Amino acid sequence: MTSRTSPLHDRHLGAGAKLADFSGWSMPIEYAGGGVLAEHAAVRDGVGLFDVSHLGTGTVRGAGAAAFVDSCLTNDLSRIGPGQAQYTMCCLPDGEAGAGGVVDDLIVYLHGPDDVLLVPNAANAAEVLARLADAAPPGVEVADRHTEVAVLAVQGPRSLQVLELLGVPGEIGYMSFVTGTGGAGAEVTVCRTGYTGEHGYELLVGADRAGEMWDAVLEAGQDLGIRPCGLGARDTLRTEMGYPLHGHELSREISPVQARAGWAVGWRKPAFWGREALLAEKEAGPVRLLWGLRASGRGIPRPGMAVLDGDGAQVGEVTSGTFSPTLRTGIGLALLDVAAGVEEGAPLTLDVRGRREPVEVVRPPFVPSHVR
Repeated sequence: MTSRTSPLHDRHLGAGAKLADFSGWSMPIEYAGGGVLAEHAAVRDGVGLFDVSHLGTGTVRGAGAAAFVDSCLTNDLSRIGPGQAQYTMCCLPDGEAGAGGVVDDLIVYLHGPDDVLLVPNAANAAEVLARLADAAPPGVEVADRHTEVAVLAVQGPRSLQVLELLGVPGEIGYMSFVTGTGGAGAEVTVCRTGYTGEHGYELLVGADRAGEMWDAVLEAGQDLGIRPCGLGARDTLRTEMGYPLHGHELSREISPVQARAGWAVGWRKPAFWGREALLAEKEAGPVRLLWGLRASGRGIPRPGMAVLDGDGAQVGEVTSGTFSPTLRTGIGLALLDVAAGVEEGAPLTLDVRGRREPVEVVRPPFVPSHVR
């Protein structure tokens, strides 16, 4: 099966990107001239530019569209107003096998009571939109806009300077968005959010203008040391923050309660998919919880590794792991059995191909966050 390509595919090829399949998309992992470590450092210390057009985009429009979305997804849309965005989850409904498990996590852009934009993950976008379309009341239309919209992420402490040079509005609150023009003269929606833990923005632009916008951002940031960044750096940056990745820290088998994502659940709402199952799990207490692991030695946590206690008994499993370019050591996220009584600071070990490697239990983020 041929991988889908971003509207910026030619720019990636021209920049010498190393491409790989990611959820059915051919996307840049890293670029020539530095690689993951240099790209990671650019975002932590300066500014980086990501193509995240593999993310899905869909609209829900019609009378009461926002109220309908609110009755399906976990978070409480009444907490925000038009011009704001919100992190939320689409869970398996009560009565369905695995109720409360996470079909996907996504961002909701609230334009108004009758107009909502959704940005789910690439692998699950079609299912999220199909579930909403099946449940939509008469007069509410759910549409897939994936081929119409490109998403660029400008991330790092110098990101605001880049947007100012680009002529794009950037003085907005966290998880707020505005629509304007700038750079290549294209209409762009700017949201102050991202997946790196740094001050940053995501730019939504028409797919037919994506190349012009990419070029304009790089030109605006050239004196600020901007670098194009691939998904390799995106993963090391998000792991340092302890941010979940669907399929790793969230899945149909891993609920928001287990993943410590209950803050994104509107527990007092009268309805959302999986509500009863999640309330029951919250009341009873989950059997496992997400923790961070920091290597005490040279071992690097990797997904699927067994986490062992002092007696060698397995107490959990690594869900994500990498070498932290900032800390210069291995870090990871793991689901640990609540019954094991693991606490912050506890020494554990990883089974690395039969070799025991020491780790310490920590609460992410592993490095300070600067998103607000």
